Amino acid sequence: MKNEDRFLIGVLIAGIIFTLLFVVLRADAQERVELLPFGDFEHWTEQQIRESALIGGQTKTLYRIGGSWSSSNAHAKAFGVDKVTVNVTPEKRGDGTCCRMQSTLEEVSAVGIDFKALATGSIYTGRLMEVVGIQQSSDPNSAIDMGVPFTGRPTALLLDYKAEIQNKTAVYAPAKTKVREVAGHDAGQIVLILQHRWEENGHVYAYRVGTAVKHIDSTTDWQNDYRLPVIYGKAGATEKELSANRHKTHNSKGQMVCIEEIGFREDVEPTHIIIQIAAGSMAPFTGCPGNTVWCDNLRLAYPQSNLSDFAQGRH
Repeated sequence: MKNEDRFLIGVLIAGIIFTLLFVVLRADAQERVELLPFGDFEHWTEQQIRESALIGGQTKTLYRIGGSWSSSNAHAKAFGVDKVTVNVTPEKRGDGTCCRMQSTLEEVSAVGIDFKALATGSIYTGRLMEVVGIQQSSDPNSAIDMGVPFTGRPTALLLDYKAEIQNKTAVYAPAKTKVREVAGHDAGQIVLILQHRWEENGHVYAYRVGTAVKHIDSTTDWQNDYRLPVIYGKAGATEKELSANRHKTHNSKGQMVCIEEIGFREDVEPTHIIIQIAAGSMAPFTGCPGNTVWCDNLRLAYPQSNLSDFAQGRH
Protein backbone atom coordinates (compact mmCIF):
# COMPACT_ATOMS: atom_id res chain seq x y z
CA MET A 1 0.00 0.00 0.00
CA LYS A 2 1.33 3.41 -0.95
CA ASN A 3 2.13 5.98 1.69
CA GLU A 4 -0.44 8.31 0.11
CA ASP A 5 -3.14 5.64 0.51
CA ARG A 6 -2.19 5.03 4.13
CA PHE A 7 -2.40 8.76 4.76
CA LEU A 8 -5.83 9.03 3.15
CA ILE A 9 -7.14 6.04 5.12
CA GLY A 10 -5.78 7.55 8.34
CA VAL A 11 -7.47 10.86 7.60
CA LEU A 12 -10.72 9.05 6.81
CA ILE A 13 -10.64 7.07 10.08
CA ALA A 14 -9.82 10.20 12.07
CA GLY A 15 -12.71 11.97 10.37
CA ILE A 16 -15.12 9.19 11.24
CA ILE A 17 -14.00 9.18 14.89
CA PHE A 18 -14.31 12.96 15.09
CA THR A 19 -17.78 12.85 13.53
CA LEU A 20 -18.98 10.17 15.97
CA LEU A 21 -17.56 12.11 18.91
CA PHE A 22 -19.28 15.27 17.67
CA VAL A 23 -22.57 13.43 17.36
CA VAL A 24 -22.26 12.03 20.91
CA LEU A 25 -21.38 15.43 22.35
CA ARG A 26 -24.20 17.04 20.40
CA ALA A 27 -26.63 14.38 21.66
CA ASP A 28 -25.57 15.10 25.24
CA ALA A 29 -26.05 18.82 24.61
CA GLN A 30 -29.59 18.12 23.41
CA GLU A 31 -30.61 16.82 26.85
CA ARG A 32 -32.63 19.29 28.86
CA VAL A 33 -32.73 19.24 32.67
CA GLU A 34 -35.69 20.89 34.36
CA LEU A 35 -36.20 21.54 38.08
CA LEU A 36 -39.54 20.07 39.14
CA PRO A 37 -41.97 22.66 40.53
CA PHE A 38 -41.24 23.10 44.26
CA GLY A 39 -38.47 20.52 43.88
CA ASP A 40 -35.93 22.91 45.41
CA PHE A 41 -37.81 22.81 48.78
CA GLU A 42 -37.58 26.56 49.28
CA HIS A 43 -41.31 27.36 49.56
CA TRP A 44 -42.71 25.57 52.60
CA THR A 45 -45.95 26.61 54.24
CA GLU A 46 -46.94 25.98 57.86
CA GLN A 47 -50.20 25.26 59.66
CA GLN A 48 -50.58 25.21 63.44
CA ILE A 49 -52.90 22.44 64.64
CA ARG A 50 -53.81 21.72 68.25
CA GLU A 51 -54.19 18.08 69.19
CA SER A 52 -57.07 16.98 71.40
CA ALA A 53 -56.75 17.47 75.12
CA LEU A 54 -57.39 13.76 75.59
CA ILE A 55 -53.91 13.01 74.15
CA GLY A 56 -52.08 15.98 75.63
CA GLY A 57 -53.37 19.03 73.76
CA GLN A 58 -50.04 19.95 72.12
CA THR A 59 -49.91 22.43 69.25
CA LYS A 60 -47.91 21.06 66.33
CA THR A 61 -46.64 22.61 63.10
CA LEU A 62 -47.77 20.81 59.97
CA TYR A 63 -45.33 21.52 57.12
CA ARG A 64 -46.40 21.43 53.47
CA ILE A 65 -44.12 21.55 50.41
CA GLY A 66 -46.53 23.03 47.87
CA GLY A 67 -47.49 22.39 44.27
CA SER A 68 -48.23 18.77 43.41
CA TRP A 69 -46.28 17.44 46.38
CA SER A 70 -47.74 15.86 49.51
CA SER A 71 -46.08 14.08 52.41
CA SER A 72 -46.63 11.72 55.31
CA ASN A 73 -47.35 14.74 57.53
CA ALA A 74 -50.99 14.22 58.43
CA HIS A 75 -53.87 15.52 60.49
CA ALA A 76 -55.91 12.54 61.61
CA LYS A 77 -59.28 12.61 63.36
CA ALA A 78 -60.82 9.49 64.84
CA PHE A 79 -63.76 9.36 67.25
CA GLY A 80 -63.47 13.11 67.70
CA VAL A 81 -59.78 13.00 68.65
CA ASP A 82 -57.32 15.13 66.64
CA LYS A 83 -53.78 13.74 66.17
CA VAL A 84 -50.98 15.27 64.08
CA THR A 85 -48.01 13.39 62.64
CA VAL A 86 -44.99 15.43 61.52
CA ASN A 87 -42.05 13.43 60.16
CA VAL A 88 -41.25 15.52 57.06
CA THR A 89 -39.64 18.90 57.76
CA PRO A 90 -37.54 21.57 56.08
CA GLU A 91 -33.88 21.66 57.12
CA LYS A 92 -31.27 24.28 56.41
CA ARG A 93 -28.77 23.38 53.70
CA GLY A 94 -26.25 25.97 52.61
CA ASP A 95 -28.10 29.18 51.80
CA GLY A 96 -31.44 27.39 51.40
CA THR A 97 -33.40 24.41 52.66
CA CYS A 98 -33.76 20.73 51.82
CA CYS A 99 -36.36 18.12 52.78
CA ARG A 100 -35.83 15.79 55.75
CA MET A 101 -37.89 12.57 56.10
CA GLN A 102 -37.68 10.33 59.16
CA SER A 103 -39.43 7.12 60.18
CA THR A 104 -40.92 7.66 63.63
CA LEU A 105 -42.63 5.51 66.22
CA GLU A 106 -45.62 7.64 67.15
CA GLU A 107 -46.85 7.13 70.72
CA VAL A 108 -50.23 8.27 71.97
CA SER A 109 -51.53 7.91 75.50
CA ALA A 110 -55.28 8.00 76.03
CA VAL A 111 -57.36 6.90 79.02
CA GLY A 112 -54.28 5.26 80.51
CA ILE A 113 -53.46 3.17 77.43
CA ASP A 114 -50.37 3.68 75.23
CA PHE A 115 -50.79 3.19 71.49
CA LYS A 116 -47.83 2.99 69.10
CA ALA A 117 -47.75 3.42 65.30
CA LEU A 118 -44.80 3.33 62.90
CA ALA A 119 -44.99 6.24 60.46
CA THR A 120 -42.55 6.28 57.54
CA GLY A 121 -41.46 9.75 56.49
CA SER A 122 -42.11 10.24 52.78
CA ILE A 123 -42.94 12.73 50.05
CA TYR A 124 -44.77 11.99 46.82
CA THR A 125 -46.61 13.49 43.88
CA GLY A 126 -50.28 13.28 44.72
CA ARG A 127 -52.83 14.53 47.18
CA LEU A 128 -53.40 13.54 50.81
CA MET A 129 -56.79 14.07 52.41
CA GLU A 130 -56.92 17.26 54.46
CA VAL A 131 -58.13 15.26 57.46
CA VAL A 132 -57.51 11.51 57.55
CA GLY A 133 -60.47 9.64 59.05
CA ILE A 134 -60.98 6.37 60.86
CA GLN A 135 -61.80 4.70 57.52
CA GLN A 136 -58.14 5.02 56.52
CA SER A 137 -56.71 3.72 59.79
CA SER A 138 -56.05 0.21 58.47
CA ASP A 139 -54.95 1.27 54.97
CA PRO A 140 -53.07 4.61 54.83
CA ASN A 141 -52.92 4.40 51.01
CA SER A 142 -56.68 4.89 50.89
CA ALA A 143 -56.13 8.50 52.02
CA ILE A 144 -53.78 9.28 49.11
CA ASP A 145 -54.73 10.15 45.54
CA MET A 146 -51.40 9.04 44.12
CA GLY A 147 -49.73 10.58 41.09
CA VAL A 148 -50.34 13.68 38.96
CA PRO A 149 -51.04 14.24 35.25
CA PHE A 150 -47.86 14.09 33.21
CA THR A 151 -46.77 13.88 29.60
CA GLY A 152 -43.29 13.27 28.26
CA ARG A 153 -40.63 10.58 28.38
CA PRO A 154 -37.83 11.60 30.76
CA THR A 155 -34.52 9.78 30.61
CA ALA A 156 -33.69 10.16 34.31
CA LEU A 157 -34.58 11.61 37.68
CA LEU A 158 -31.80 13.77 39.10
CA LEU A 159 -31.52 14.79 42.75
CA ASP A 160 -29.26 15.37 45.73
CA TYR A 161 -29.77 12.99 48.65
CA LYS A 162 -28.19 11.68 51.84
CA ALA A 163 -29.29 9.09 54.38
CA GLU A 164 -28.89 7.66 57.88
CA ILE A 165 -30.04 4.05 57.79
CA GLN A 166 -30.31 2.22 61.11
CA ASN A 167 -28.78 -1.22 61.46
CA LYS A 168 -31.68 -2.41 63.57
CA THR A 169 -34.50 -4.91 63.37
CA ALA A 170 -37.63 -3.57 61.73
CA VAL A 171 -40.87 -3.38 63.70
CA TYR A 172 -44.58 -3.62 62.99
CA ALA A 173 -46.66 -1.09 64.93
CA PRO A 174 -50.23 -0.61 63.59
CA ALA A 175 -51.52 1.84 66.24
CA LYS A 176 -51.96 -0.82 68.89
CA THR A 177 -50.47 -1.34 72.33
CA LYS A 178 -47.75 -3.79 71.29
CA VAL A 179 -44.82 -3.42 68.89
CA ARG A 180 -43.71 -6.59 67.11
CA GLU A 181 -40.30 -7.19 65.56
CA VAL A 182 -40.36 -8.43 61.96
CA ALA A 183 -37.82 -10.02 59.67
CA GLY A 184 -35.97 -7.84 57.22
CA HIS A 185 -33.90 -4.71 57.02
CA ASP A 186 -35.70 -1.50 56.13
CA ALA A 187 -34.14 0.74 53.49
CA GLY A 188 -34.90 4.18 52.16
CA GLN A 189 -36.16 4.41 48.61
CA ILE A 190 -36.51 6.66 45.59
CA VAL A 191 -39.20 5.63 43.10
CA LEU A 192 -40.45 7.07 39.81
CA ILE A 193 -43.32 5.42 37.94
CA LEU A 194 -44.77 6.48 34.61
CA GLN A 195 -48.29 5.23 33.90
CA HIS A 196 -50.76 5.38 31.06
CA ARG A 197 -54.15 5.41 32.81
CA TRP A 198 -57.74 5.08 31.67
CA GLU A 199 -61.12 4.38 33.28
CA GLU A 200 -63.75 1.76 32.47
CA ASN A 201 -66.94 1.20 34.52
CA GLY A 202 -65.46 2.98 37.53
CA HIS A 203 -62.21 0.99 37.44
CA VAL A 204 -58.96 2.87 36.84
CA TYR A 205 -56.53 0.77 34.81
CA ALA A 206 -52.93 1.54 33.90
CA TYR A 207 -50.07 0.34 31.81
CA ARG A 208 -46.63 0.72 33.36
CA VAL A 209 -44.66 2.79 30.85
CA GLY A 210 -41.43 3.49 32.75
CA THR A 211 -39.81 2.76 36.10
CA ALA A 212 -36.89 4.06 38.14
CA VAL A 213 -36.09 2.60 41.58
CA LYS A 214 -33.26 3.17 44.05
CA HIS A 215 -33.06 1.46 47.45
CA ILE A 216 -30.89 3.27 49.98
CA ASP A 217 -29.44 0.44 52.07
CA SER A 218 -26.76 2.27 54.05
CA THR A 219 -25.83 5.60 55.55
CA THR A 220 -24.30 8.01 53.08
CA ASP A 221 -23.27 11.65 52.91
CA TRP A 222 -24.74 13.97 50.29
CA GLN A 223 -24.81 12.41 46.82
CA ASN A 224 -25.12 15.49 44.63
CA ASP A 225 -26.56 15.28 41.12
CA TYR A 226 -27.38 11.61 41.57
CA ARG A 227 -28.82 10.24 38.33
CA LEU A 228 -31.52 7.56 38.44
CA PRO A 229 -32.25 6.33 34.89
CA VAL A 230 -35.84 5.72 33.81
CA ILE A 231 -36.16 2.26 32.26
CA TYR A 232 -39.01 1.83 29.81
CA GLY A 233 -41.07 -1.31 29.45
CA LYS A 234 -40.84 -4.60 31.29
CA ALA A 235 -37.11 -4.31 31.99
CA GLY A 236 -37.83 -1.65 34.62
CA ALA A 237 -39.93 -3.81 36.98
CA THR A 238 -41.49 -7.24 37.43
CA GLU A 239 -44.99 -8.66 37.14
CA LYS A 240 -44.94 -9.21 40.90
CA GLU A 241 -44.36 -5.50 41.47
CA LEU A 242 -47.37 -4.71 39.32
CA SER A 243 -49.66 -7.04 41.24
CA ALA A 244 -48.35 -5.77 44.57
CA ASN A 245 -48.97 -2.13 43.66
CA ARG A 246 -51.68 -0.70 45.91
CA HIS A 247 -51.67 2.95 44.84
CA LYS A 248 -55.11 4.52 44.70
CA THR A 249 -56.83 7.42 42.96
CA HIS A 250 -60.26 8.99 42.57
CA ASN A 251 -62.32 7.82 39.62
CA SER A 252 -64.71 10.05 37.68
CA LYS A 253 -67.41 9.39 40.28
CA GLY A 254 -65.20 10.66 43.10
CA GLN A 255 -64.68 7.18 44.52
CA MET A 256 -61.24 6.17 45.80
CA VAL A 257 -60.21 3.04 43.88
CA CYS A 258 -57.06 1.02 43.29
CA ILE A 259 -54.97 1.84 40.24
CA GLU A 260 -54.99 -1.54 38.52
CA GLU A 261 -51.72 -1.91 36.63
CA ILE A 262 -52.33 -4.64 34.08
CA GLY A 263 -49.06 -4.80 32.19
CA PHE A 264 -46.16 -3.02 30.51
CA ARG A 265 -46.42 -0.79 27.44
CA GLU A 266 -43.41 1.29 26.51
CA ASP A 267 -45.02 2.22 23.19
CA VAL A 268 -47.75 4.40 24.74
CA GLU A 269 -47.42 7.90 26.15
CA PRO A 270 -47.54 8.47 29.91
CA THR A 271 -50.58 10.20 31.35
CA HIS A 272 -49.43 10.27 35.01
CA ILE A 273 -46.24 10.31 37.04
CA ILE A 274 -45.63 9.01 40.56
CA ILE A 275 -42.48 10.16 42.33
CA GLN A 276 -41.97 8.97 45.90
CA ILE A 277 -38.98 9.40 48.20
CA ALA A 278 -39.15 7.78 51.62
CA ALA A 279 -37.14 6.87 54.69
CA GLY A 280 -38.43 3.30 54.40
CA SER A 281 -39.65 0.80 51.84
CA MET A 282 -41.61 -1.77 53.83
CA ALA A 283 -45.38 -2.19 54.15
CA PRO A 284 -47.55 0.35 56.04
CA PHE A 285 -46.85 0.53 59.79
CA THR A 286 -43.62 -1.44 59.23
CA GLY A 287 -40.07 -0.12 59.26
CA CYS A 288 -37.15 1.02 61.32
CA PRO A 289 -37.58 4.03 63.64
CA GLY A 290 -34.81 6.54 63.10
CA ASN A 291 -34.24 5.88 59.40
CA THR A 292 -33.76 9.32 57.84
CA VAL A 293 -33.43 10.46 54.23
CA TRP A 294 -32.78 13.99 53.00
CA CYS A 295 -33.35 15.18 49.42
CA ASP A 296 -32.99 18.37 47.42
CA ASN A 297 -33.08 19.77 43.88
CA LEU A 298 -35.39 17.24 42.21
CA ARG A 299 -35.06 17.44 38.42
CA LEU A 300 -36.08 15.54 35.32
CA ALA A 301 -33.79 15.01 32.35
CA TYR A 302 -35.27 14.39 28.94
CA PRO A 303 -34.57 15.16 25.29
CA GLN A 304 -34.76 18.81 24.27
CA SER A 305 -37.76 18.15 22.05
CA ASN A 306 -39.75 16.21 24.65
CA LEU A 307 -40.46 18.49 27.59
CA SER A 308 -43.40 17.61 29.82
CA ASP A 309 -46.21 19.82 31.04
CA PHE A 310 -45.37 18.78 34.60
CA ALA A 311 -41.71 19.75 34.27
CA GLN A 312 -42.71 23.13 32.90
CA GLY A 313 -45.22 23.74 35.68
CA ARG A 314 -48.32 23.43 33.43
CA HIS A 315 -50.13 20.74 35.43
